[in-house]
Amino acid sequence: MIGIGIGFKWFIFVVAALVATGSSLMMVTRKNPIHSALWLIVTFFSVAILYVLLNATFIAVAQVMVYAGAIMMLVLFVIMLIHLEWGAQWTSSRSFAKLMGGIITVMLFLQVLAGVFTYSSVGQHGIYSAQKLAEIGNTRAVGGLLYGKYVFAFEVASILLLVGIVGAVLLARKRKD
Repeated sequence: MIGIGIGFKWFIFVVAALVATGSSLMMVTRKNPIHSALWLIVTFFSVAILYVLLNATFIAVAQVMVYAGAIMMLVLFVIMLIHLEWGAQWTSSRSFAKLMGGIITVMLFLQVLAGVFTYSSVGQHGIYSAQKLAEIGNTRAVGGLLYGKYVFAFEVASILLLVGIVGAVLLARKRKD
């Protein structure tokens, strides 16, 4: 994002981070699964804005196209297919489950805070320098790594998505019978 002041970038970062945090909280606190899925789409878009601020435009576009587009349509299709509306009408109070969920949430939040306050950049640097990345472009770098070094993980992820789709169709088919 050339030509934009650092103060404006920080402002956009803070707004996008707050929107991502707020929409993710809304996603996990909604009883209706359709509303949760819609809040997840807002989270995906705000994370894409964060990727743009990091000059990772290809990842931002892929985030919107793949996650907010294809994956969320798949999730909404599965929700509609197996009729998960019963979650919104289920009013039984489960205080132990809520207590355990709250404890786990606090523990995870404390871990994130510990990671933020103890962060130091002493890790391993990637194979692409900033100059080489500017020369070949983000798309070629990501594509080379995705279909080269990480092709096995990419294929495993696609198989897991396929298994999820088949499982949802089988669950929906079993309910009709």
